[in-house]
Amino acid sequence: MPTYPPEPFRIKMVEPIRLVSPEERRKAIQAAGYNVFALRAEDIFIDLLTDSGTGAMSDRQWGALMQGDESYAGARSFLRLEKAVHDIFGFNYFVPAHQGRAAENILSACLVKPGQYVPSNMHFDTTDANIRARGGRPTNLVIEEASDPSNMHPFKGNMDIAKLKAFIEKIGPENIPFGMMTITNNAGGGQPISMANLRAVSKAYHSQGIPFFLDAARYAENSYFIKLREPGYADKSTLDITREMFALADGMCMSAKKDAIVNIGGLLCVNDEALYRTICNELILREGFYTYGGLAGRDLDAMAVGLYEGLDEAYLAYRLGQTAYLAAIINAAGFPTIQPAGGHAVYIDAGSVLPQIPHGEFPGQALAVEMYLEGGIRSCEIGSVMFAHPDPDSGEIIYPSLELVRLAIPRRTYTQSHMDYIGDTLARIASRADNLRGYKFTYAPELLRHFTAKFQPL
Repeated sequence: MPTYPPEPFRIKMVEPIRLVSPEERRKAIQAAGYNVFALRAEDIFIDLLTDSGTGAMSDRQWGALMQGDESYAGARSFLRLEKAVHDIFGFNYFVPAHQGRAAENILSACLVKPGQYVPSNMHFDTTDANIRARGGRPTNLVIEEASDPSNMHPFKGNMDIAKLKAFIEKIGPENIPFGMMTITNNAGGGQPISMANLRAVSKAYHSQGIPFFLDAARYAENSYFIKLREPGYADKSTLDITREMFALADGMCMSAKKDAIVNIGGLLCVNDEALYRTICNELILREGFYTYGGLAGRDLDAMAVGLYEGLDEAYLAYRLGQTAYLAAIINAAGFPTIQPAGGHAVYIDAGSVLPQIPHGEFPGQALAVEMYLEGGIRSCEIGSVMFAHPDPDSGEIIYPSLELVRLAIPRRTYTQSHMDYIGDTLARIASRADNLRGYKFTYAPELLRHFTAKFQPL
């Protein structure tokens, strides 16, 4: 069992939470249409739905909020963020956005045309949906080891280079407006990508004239995994590793609500000046002027501080250690998880825990609902609810290879006793897992259906 690392911070402010009664939980999930996204936050005891914007900001970030310049254009807050972005990531141009999906939307609007393909290791939900919304076809080319939860490959987020080269040759570079990599690989268990793989991917794209973009929400966690696991990087700082990673790319989109540890905000960075001008025009149309991008000045200042705090190695050692601890106690409770533990979340292999529930009846959804009913814990299905989709040519439903439940840990928020409570809750569920049954849709939109779908138990 991994040792729970001591928090490299102390608590200055607390927020009360309460565990509502089992009967209240049952009524709440029924009223929500068995969709945990529709639950009221006050009815949640431990909220692991997402690590996006749910963490605790530092005293320095709160201090930066008070210095926010709310000028509409050219605010000091923007200039402070600009300095941090250029220092850490090194791109020529950037714009802020209100969150990651806004940056993805703008990038897709500027570059994706109907029928074009965008390869990646694994696109996450909003990236996938924004490409599809423009008529594009997101394509996942992650290594085979990513589909084996028990495989201990240290960089299971890596792209399969042979598959990527074959894909480019088959589709033609003229039909690929840009290529991507998600760091860390959220849809595949929060698994990191090695520097060697990033170099190979960059070379494969650039040799065919294809721009290379990083989906960089968890850039700091990926940098720390490289430091820990990749030969030649143990003595390098996470800041230096980050700079080396982004020097391989032509741009990035990022939700700052993850590794910049803010409650709202995103970034879109590029090197190409002509593309930057197009992005600015799109941003002004959709989000706001290009020096605030839909954010208040105080949010820009908090982001500028958080981009550096996310790279702090004492914090990252704690962050990854907490996740490894949670994975271990969940395994001890009888639930297999994706191994090795990722950076921001633990992913339960719901498909193997609930073999009696087929893909089309959503085993991950069944486990997520049961975790709320048993312990007031909110998690997130990462399986056929989120990612199953009809093939655009045949219409046949394509199911993901894994049916997962993600327990995303908000940054600097929960303690060891909360992690132990999660393990105890899952141990109780394990004793009756054979009796759980699946769900069917009563309502589901075409894109990003997991956010607003309604279900009925079978």
